Amino acid sequence: MTDRILIIDFGSQVTQLIARRVREAGVYCEIVPFQKADEVFDDFAPRAVILSGGPASVHEADTPRVPEAIFASGLPILGICYGEQAICGQLGGDVEPSHEREFGRAFVDVKDDCALFDGVWSKGERHQVWMSHGDKISAIPDGFAVVATSDNAPFAAIADEDRKIYGVQFHPEVVHTPDGAKLLANFALSIAGCTGDWTMAHFRTEAIAKIRQQVGKGRVICGLSGGVDSSVAAVLIHEAVGDQLTCIFVDHGLMRMDEADEVVSMFRGAYNIPLVHVDASDRFLGALEGVDDPEKKRKTIGGLFIDVFEEEAGKLGGADFLAQGTLYPDVIESVSFTGGPSVTIKSHHNVGGLPERMNLKLVEPLRELFKDEVRALGHELGLPDSFVKRHPFPGPGLAIRLPGAITRDKLDILRKADAIYLNEIRESGLYDAIWQAFAVLLPVQTVGVMGDARTYEYVCALRAVTSSDGMTADYFGFDHEFLSRTATRIINEVKGINRVVYDITSKPPGTIEWE
Repeated sequence: MTDRILIIDFGSQVTQLIARRVREAGVYCEIVPFQKADEVFDDFAPRAVILSGGPASVHEADTPRVPEAIFASGLPILGICYGEQAICGQLGGDVEPSHEREFGRAFVDVKDDCALFDGVWSKGERHQVWMSHGDKISAIPDGFAVVATSDNAPFAAIADEDRKIYGVQFHPEVVHTPDGAKLLANFALSIAGCTGDWTMAHFRTEAIAKIRQQVGKGRVICGLSGGVDSSVAAVLIHEAVGDQLTCIFVDHGLMRMDEADEVVSMFRGAYNIPLVHVDASDRFLGALEGVDDPEKKRKTIGGLFIDVFEEEAGKLGGADFLAQGTLYPDVIESVSFTGGPSVTIKSHHNVGGLPERMNLKLVEPLRELFKDEVRALGHELGLPDSFVKRHPFPGPGLAIRLPGAITRDKLDILRKADAIYLNEIRESGLYDAIWQAFAVLLPVQTVGVMGDARTYEYVCALRAVTSSDGMTADYFGFDHEFLSRTATRIINEVKGINRVVYDITSKPPGTIEWE
């Protein structure tokens, strides 16, 4: 069994990033809510444990605690923010409220060398980090030494080298701590002694064996959307069980230009995967007529998708398993102890699950992977870049790129504008540098003059963001020449648009989804 690290989640909004950084070091890890840590710990058999940050205060009653079995295990432990405070609070130190809080960029002064800093930071140096804490450690337990301080955190990093227990008040998992990934790699590889041999080739072999064992001689159906997740899941399952898999592609008429044809061509042609293509665009657009509320659009699309999928599945004469492209962030959110807005946010992206009455067992081969890992697996499986590197696109498709009521004419206008925008991005060699880009047809018409004629047409908004983790994002800085060229093409080539604007809103740290 490959080496693994257990991450205990105390409710930080960026806990997922800890797992991403550890996996980037080639070490498999999983996140578990603190309430389940005790029951998971023995079965998971980790080489080390990482304690995440969180919103609670250690000095208050009934706040989350680290299971005593973890301290008693003798395994290496790294506490981050609340995790460091929990170590101190439970091992004999002290934590108290502070009027000198630290949120955002800060600098730590390295006071001593330690295994966590080995080859990254040295005594006497100063380094940028990202802080997010209101409490402070006022005393550390016996056996610990201070290895770094900041202006408002006298115990910014502590270490008990004998017990291999480390704590940092800052967040090494976020990109705002430039050396953070190296520190986490040090912990996973040098301190915990993990081999760092977890790769997509390794995952592929294990996943195929698991699918074959689970499915046996059963039949599998997969709802194929043409996005990265369902495409990779379908190809992986087909490699495992061949024609026992049938994909159902429900075309709701809300996809981007030519995407439906591309999906059918690739899966029937390049991969020869059994595929049922259902053109249900008339049903969907009829059901959406006059609907302008975005959440009602999503629910309408989701409900009808289930109906169509269930009808087509019935025509196949029955199946035993339903394949889904569930990813690890979905799994984490489903067991999150903090709840929060992510459920509502995520409903904006997806179109709903299938009803229990279908009585199908789930096959979810990607449920252990993050999005970037799914892309890496896609490359491993030989999927073309046009699918593997495709920007995220929500289940409701263009329905949420069209604020207000949806009509065929407006969809046609938006598709053409969106296609021109993406074409210009690709031709400029910028597609892979952007996390997500799309056009939005605003429910606003403006007066303009084109040639000798007065026009009254729609405004098109263009959006593009960069992101290294899909959790924080900033707008992409196109140059004036690109924006001018793209806007000119859209106005000249798309009848119905007479004005183009570019959205430069950023996405702040700490939110979960991007759309």
